[in-house]
Amino acid sequence: MAKRLANVKTRSETGFDYVVSGIDLNTPFGKKLIQEKQPFFPGEEALLRRELDKIEDMLALAEAEKRSIDILQETFMEMKDCGFTIERSKTAVLTVVEIFEVKSLLLQMKKIRELFAGSRLPAEFQLEDTEELLDALDPRGDRLNTFYIYDEFSSALGDMRRRKTEIERSVRKENKAKRQELKERYGINLTPKFELAVQKSNDESIKMIREIPDLEQSEEDYMQVVFTLKKTEQVYRLLGEMETLNQQIEEEEDQVRANLSQTISRYEEPLLENCRRLGELDISLSKALYAKKHRCVKPEITESHMVWFEEGRHLKVEDVLLSKEKPYCPVSIRLEDGVTCITGANMGGKTVSLKLVGLIAMLTQYGFFVPADRAVVGLSDYMQILIGDSQSVERGLSSFGSEMEELKEILDNSKDRSLLLIDEIASGTNPVEGLALTRSLVDYLKERAYISLITTHFETVTEDEDVSNMQVTGLANADFSLLDREIRYANRKERIDIISKYMDYRLQKVERQSEIPKDALNIAKMLGISSDIIKRAKDYIK
Repeated sequence: MAKRLANVKTRSETGFDYVVSGIDLNTPFGKKLIQEKQPFFPGEEALLRRELDKIEDMLALAEAEKRSIDILQETFMEMKDCGFTIERSKTAVLTVVEIFEVKSLLLQMKKIRELFAGSRLPAEFQLEDTEELLDALDPRGDRLNTFYIYDEFSSALGDMRRRKTEIERSVRKENKAKRQELKERYGINLTPKFELAVQKSNDESIKMIREIPDLEQSEEDYMQVVFTLKKTEQVYRLLGEMETLNQQIEEEEDQVRANLSQTISRYEEPLLENCRRLGELDISLSKALYAKKHRCVKPEITESHMVWFEEGRHLKVEDVLLSKEKPYCPVSIRLEDGVTCITGANMGGKTVSLKLVGLIAMLTQYGFFVPADRAVVGLSDYMQILIGDSQSVERGLSSFGSEMEELKEILDNSKDRSLLLIDEIASGTNPVEGLALTRSLVDYLKERAYISLITTHFETVTEDEDVSNMQVTGLANADFSLLDREIRYANRKERIDIISKYMDYRLQKVERQSEIPKDALNIAKMLGISSDIIKRAKDYIK
């Protein structure tokens, strides 16, 4: 059983699934392979570096050979998954359509091989030569994207088809002679199909024609009667011979398909290996193009357990902001084994920063470039996020009960080199117990070899010198006089948008002696809360 780095919720909440769904894969092999991809774990740093190198190579190739990459992607989009057909060829006779699909795939492989002959395409993506199999399926060597059981597949087949053509000509010659005879004798003109249609209102003609021995009635409806040419003894003999030939031709074609199926089965290994390489090429190219589009960088891989990045961006949040023509404020952070708490008011982006850490760490371990100016990551054995209570209502639990269940699962499964991301723990219970539980959890985690990142309103939990405290800069550097003027006549939605515009989401390390800004009171005041309430709140803080 494969090791599990993170559960479904963590993949979703961090935004990892969002990124994977945005990778533009074009082959059925790449789409299947991406679902089977496993993360790299501690001890596999060299393999991960090679995976990241491949993306770097593809970026360089895409830049140097843009036209070739366009052709490659067009070829990718035409591909069908023939994997099952190739495997089936060992035990079954393939249909003409199945053989055609294999031939199409071979032509596409040939096109890609020729497209990148002598190029800088990494060796692991170079396709094995399958020209011999293509020759076997294309005996005329025309290399057209069509398939037919050609005469060249069997000399006997060619002889039988030629004899069938001769018989068809003889039958038509016999019928033409009889048609001419009827025209000369009775003045009757049969159609090229040797038929004659007579309106039912013409009783005399119908009676006369029924007396002609070389014609017989074949159809009748409410408007007309259709007569056709009777088969002569010679025609009957020829048609009998043709029926026997048709059966023989069908049997010979079946044998040809059986032979071709066996030929395909002998190439099963290189064909399936090429399919795998095409899938890997599709994934690496798509990762590279995604990285270029979203300004992602190659993370540096270290053996130490850490997550460090400069100017990191959460791609899902950034895409939402860009769609609204709003700027994104990048975040930098350095995390090593131990507990780090992010404090600050709501609206300060604490949760997004938490998710960003998980996103960059997980993208790295799955071999992606990451959205940052620079990133250094040491691999984790376990990664989990605790956030929200989306399932608690359906399961009949309080938000706090659901949260405790998830916390238990996380702590039970954590191991050395874990990355734990915990958002506002114990916010669903009373503040006294919530603070006590948060402080106790911090004490528990700081004794373990985990990277633990916790967002919290309980700022006193950071008084322990072994706990690192990161504070959202928030409104600390805002021009409040300008902000007040801008917000004074705005409506409710506009006020919130204006505050967000002035909010600085960057993180700064809090020194023990420094005063922590109280953005919650500033935000409350700007949103119209009574000055008396704000003053009393400040007194209580003192």
